[in-house]
Amino acid sequence: MGLDLTLFMADWKQLSAIPVEYRVQALDDTTWAPELDDEYQRYRPAGGWLWPPDRGSAWCAEYDFCTTTGAYSPHARAGDAWDDIRLLVDASVREAMDTFLVGLIWDADQTDDPALTAGTGLFPPATDRGRLRVLLECPPEAVPGKVRAWERVEPRLEELRGPFAAECEGWAGRPDTFEGFIALLREWGDVTTEAARRSWGLVGLP
Repeated sequence: MGLDLTLFMADWKQLSAIPVEYRVQALDDTTWAPELDDEYQRYRPAGGWLWPPDRGSAWCAEYDFCTTTGAYSPHARAGDAWDDIRLLVDASVREAMDTFLVGLIWDADQTDDPALTAGTGLFPPATDRGRLRVLLECPPEAVPGKVRAWERVEPRLEELRGPFAAECEGWAGRPDTFEGFIALLREWGDVTTEAARRSWGLVGLP
């Protein structure tokens, strides 16, 4: 079975107040009603977000990607596609997309700037098989910069079509279509925009 990605938007202050060993479980418990075993009774998504019943006092929400089946692989493939095409696009687009995607679905070769990619220590590193490895951790202070980068690159997404066709189309391990690639990027744009609006951070769990 492949790796999954469960993405949460969370209030960092609330999450930090929970003992570190219980933070992952707290995220799951808040967006799932523990007393409901039937997965079909999950709370209805609002704009892709799954909220607890008492939404007014909620401190986190789970995002349900409509362009994936919950698997991590589409995100990894999209990140790999960007790595393939980034040197073929205009420098201003490349800079903005790098800032937007790094630490979310793409890892730069060079040492990442912690201010952009997280690594805040909110979750301990996975040192044994019994501890879940956090797939991504983007703190609230990094999110607005990603939104600004997305706003710069979104109007120019069509410029990626040619490079995508040249380097990714038809290749195993890459997005199936340019349209699918862009649709997933747009979802990440929506996710970061909503997190920035609330001054919350993002956490991705397997």
